[in-house]
Amino acid sequence: MFGTIINAIAVVIGSFLGLILRSKLPKRITNTAFHGVGLFTIILGIIMAIKTSNILIMIFSIVIGALVGEIIDIDKWINIFGEWLKKNFKGKNERFSEGFITAFLLYCMGSMTILGAIEEGLGGTPNLLVAKSVLDGFSSIILAATMGIGVLFSFIPLLLFQGGLTLLASNMQNILTGSIINELSAVGGILLLGLGITILDIKKIKILNMLPSLIIVVILTYFFL
Repeated sequence: MFGTIINAIAVVIGSFLGLILRSKLPKRITNTAFHGVGLFTIILGIIMAIKTSNILIMIFSIVIGALVGEIIDIDKWINIFGEWLKKNFKGKNERFSEGFITAFLLYCMGSMTILGAIEEGLGGTPNLLVAKSVLDGFSSIILAATMGIGVLFSFIPLLLFQGGLTLLASNMQNILTGSIINELSAVGGILLLGLGITILDIKKIKILNMLPSLIIVVILTYFFL
C-alpha cells in the first residue's frame, strides 16, 4: 500500500497548490489548461484501448458493465457522496462533485494504476505508482485550479480503489495472467476516452456507471482467453 499512500499524498499536495493558483490565474487560462487535460485523456484512452487482443471481450465487458452500473446507478450514489462532502466541509464550489469524480476517474482508470497496483500487490517495488504519483500531483494542480476543492477529496476513492487493487493482486497471484492485465487496461482506456469526451463538453457520459466493466472483463478474459 506504500505506493498508493504516496500517490494520495501527491494528489493532496498538488490540489492545495492548484487551489492557491485558482485565485491568481484568469479563468480563460485555467479553462485552456483543462481542455489540454481533456485532449490528453482522449489520446491516452485510445492508446490503451487499441492494445486489446479480443475486441468482442472488450465490447461485451463495456455493454454488460454499463447495464449493471446503470441498474445500480453508481453515478448517482457517488454524486450524493460528493455533495455530502461538499456540505460537511463547507465547499462553495458549484463544480465540487464534477471535480471530485473527474479527478478520481483520471487518477484511477489509467494503465499505470492497474499495472502499478498489481506490481506492488505481487511483492515488487512500487516504481510505477511512485512515477504515477508525480504525474497525478501535476495533474491535480491543473484540475484543482480549474474545478476547485472537489479534486482534493478524490484522494479518498483513490485510496480505496487503488489500494483495493493492490490487496486483490496480492491474493490473486495465480489468476492475474498477462491477458487479464492487458484486457483490463484496454477497458480502462475506453473509460478514459469517455472521460475525455466529457471533460471537453462534447457529450456527457456517465463513466461511473461503466465501472463494473472492469470486473466483467476480468471474468470474461479468465474464461474465454
